[in-house]
Amino acid sequence: MELRQVRYFVTVAQELHFGRAAERLHIVQSAVSQQIRRLERELGTDLFDRSARQVRLTAVGERFLPEARALLAAEQRALAVVAELTAGRARALRLGTSTGLGAHLDRVLDALAGIAPEIGVELVSVRARERLDRVASHDLDAAFLRGEPDGARRDGLSFVPLWQDPLVAVVPARHRLAAVPGTVSLAELADVPLVLTERRNNRALVDLVVNACQDAGFTPLPGPTYGSLDDTLTAIGAPGVPAEGLWTVVYAAHAARLSTPRVAFLPFRNLGMELTTYLAIRRTDPPAGLDLLLKACAVPGTGRDADLDR
Repeated sequence: MELRQVRYFVTVAQELHFGRAAERLHIVQSAVSQQIRRLERELGTDLFDRSARQVRLTAVGERFLPEARALLAAEQRALAVVAELTAGRARALRLGTSTGLGAHLDRVLDALAGIAPEIGVELVSVRARERLDRVASHDLDAAFLRGEPDGARRDGLSFVPLWQDPLVAVVPARHRLAAVPGTVSLAELADVPLVLTERRNNRALVDLVVNACQDAGFTPLPGPTYGSLDDTLTAIGAPGVPAEGLWTVVYAAHAARLSTPRVAFLPFRNLGMELTTYLAIRRTDPPAGLDLLLKACAVPGTGRDADLDR
């Protein structure tokens, strides 16, 4: 099968007329007909019904058309990549991110700029599920993800472990625990309602916190649900809320950037209150520059050595 045959087929399918298709292709009609016949012989079936006055696609032709268009689109993408590289233009990596990567992301971007200053980066912040979908569909080149996804989200993707993200407790600044320097244990928060996002929004985080509480000997009291982290922190630190009123968790890397004097951020004494951050990548057809991004992620201070065989 030749790409020109596929291109001729798509043009005839659009025009449903061999003469008009030939005009668009700037070749004679007989050449179009000849190449279409060769394609049909190779496929072992007719793609067009020529028995009526008007040319029509057969059932097989209808099914083949979107696949043929996909082949031509892939050709254009390949040509564009070559044109970019030969023209010396920078290739922008599109990376899926989430709120709270904080200094980790800064260090990765700084390291990448030092390793490959010609590579640009476009950051796209969307929910975890959409990040994975968009990596799989080639809309994103890679995506940062906290916690391993469930098996249903793994098809066609690999997950490279990067670093550990410790969690810290968030309590009102006037909470008795905030006045004591050092760490806090989960058991000390057993009687305080816990504010967490819904599990479908962040399965890894919710499961980690709930399971850790149960390991500490209690089931967390469910608190109200708010629309954003900003709303949650505002509610926890609100003057009208009792000092023991509510608590939640945030990533330590994010806490360092939050300017909220009405709440306090307390490190946990409990082991295991951390999530691994992964880089989600496609197993096949990796983007140009991915190897350099992985090197940047493995620079000291950003994470540990990337393992592509994972």
